[in-house]
Amino acid sequence: MKFREGQTAEYSKMISEADVYNFADICGDFNPIHIDEEEAEKSAFGKRVVHGALVASFISTVLGMYLPGPQTIYLSQQCNFLKPVFIGDTITAKVEIERIDEKGRATLKTDVYNQNGEQVIQGKARVKIPLESS
Repeated sequence: MKFREGQTAEYSKMISEADVYNFADICGDFNPIHIDEEEAEKSAFGKRVVHGALVASFISTVLGMYLPGPQTIYLSQQCNFLKPVFIGDTITAKVEIERIDEKGRATLKTDVYNQNGEQVIQGKARVKIPLESS
C-alpha cells in the first residue's frame, strides 16, 4: 500500500462495564473511580470513568489494524486527556498521517471523540510505517 499525507482511518467502540473490569484486571489499575460506583459518586465526575489508557489504546487499534496497519511499529505517543469517558460511551479513535519522512517514519494526528462529537483525547504519534509491498 502507498501511504500519503492526509490519509485517515478510524475505529469506533462502545465501552462496556466488562471492558473496564477486564482492563483493570489486565493492567492492575483498580482505582475506585473506575470500578466502584459508590466511591466514584464522591469524585469530581460523579460516576465511574473509563481508564484513560483504555480509551487511548484504541489509537493503537487504528495504527496496527487500519492505518498504517499490520507491521506498523509504534515509536511514541503523546496524549492530552480533555474530557472523561464514561461506561456506555461510544468512542471513535481517528488517525491522520501528517508527515512521512524519507526513512519511512510518520507523524500522525491521533484524536478520540465521544458519541456527541466531543474531543476526549488530542494526540500525536510517531510510527515506522510498513514497507510497501510490490
